[in-house]
Amino acid sequence: MTPAWAVRRIGCYVLVAVVLAFFAVPMLWLASAPFDARPGLGIRWPEWTLSNVRATFRHPYALRSLLNSLVLCLVATAVTTACAALAAYALSRVRIPGRDVLLYVLLLLSSVVTGTAAMVPIFVMMLQLGLVDSRFGTALVIAGGMLPAAIFILKDFVDSVPRSYEESARVFGAKPRQVLGHVVLPIARPGLATILVWSFVNAWGNFLLPFLLLRDVGAQPAAVLMRTLQDEGGSADLSVIPVFSLLYSVPVVVLYLVVDKRYGFRFHGGIKS
Repeated sequence: MTPAWAVRRIGCYVLVAVVLAFFAVPMLWLASAPFDARPGLGIRWPEWTLSNVRATFRHPYALRSLLNSLVLCLVATAVTTACAALAAYALSRVRIPGRDVLLYVLLLLSSVVTGTAAMVPIFVMMLQLGLVDSRFGTALVIAGGMLPAAIFILKDFVDSVPRSYEESARVFGAKPRQVLGHVVLPIARPGLATILVWSFVNAWGNFLLPFLLLRDVGAQPAAVLMRTLQDEGGSADLSVIPVFSLLYSVPVVVLYLVVDKRYGFRFHGGIKS
């Protein structure tokens, strides 16, 4: 063992420890601050209390905003997953001139549709349609922004499904919707799970679109409400924010655990030979 090798090994361990601490410190704060009688921005052994939980539950909009987030995410995720499955199957099986170019154009547009540059036309369009302050309308806009990338991702999974399976189903009299629902989509379930998790997480953390389209505080999701959690002096309300942040993280963690238990986040398209 040379001194240079030992120095490199120690440096590697130090780097790993710093990275772990970078991610561990916020998690430790999130686990301890909600139950601390005097929560602060630092980490310390808490003075255990449930007063912060009671204060959060008494907040007039905290729990409602979490429910609004669930409604937005469920609608946006359902629309994105369903439309992406249909479009990916069509683009995979139907020979369309310029199909690959179309996919890349859709993927490019997906980074622009919900971007800052598109906020004014989106707001004007939603205002003319009467969908401002509509959670359903906002969810559709969020889904529309995610749909091109979802189609692009899911098409690879559908491409790897053997066509012979579909042909066999048709021989036995299966209709097109039965082929899609009972043959293609069950095989492509890992891809659907990928899209489901990806779209839910993106919709859950979306701030700009709900902030623009939902002006009623009672209809705003948690990502928007969090910026208003202040005390009388205008400072961050540390009696509500820690508990609210903990509750805000629960749905994403639960979704991760459910999908990880089912797939282990080892997603593969098609069938293993």
